[in-house]
Amino acid sequence: MSDVRHVLVLPDRDAAEKVAAELEARLDLSEEPELVRDALAGEDDAEDAQWLVVLEDPDGLHDPALLDSLAAAHEGWLERD
Repeated sequence: MSDVRHVLVLPDRDAAEKVAAELEARLDLSEEPELVRDALAGEDDAEDAQWLVVLEDPDGLHDPALLDSLAAAHEGWLERD
């Protein structure tokens, strides 16, 4: 199976850190999820940023429905290609 990258979009850094920690606790990960600040287009204010949790899934093993549910529990979503 081809490499898969899951991107969970969260409203703030605290939510992103909680989701990343929960992913590490619940899934057998080969590497830590990456946290990325995503400034909204045209906004310079740090308050106007979403945070992304990027999860590499080289074997395509992680269930997108589970990831989406986890993000939704923190007022976020799983980005779809």
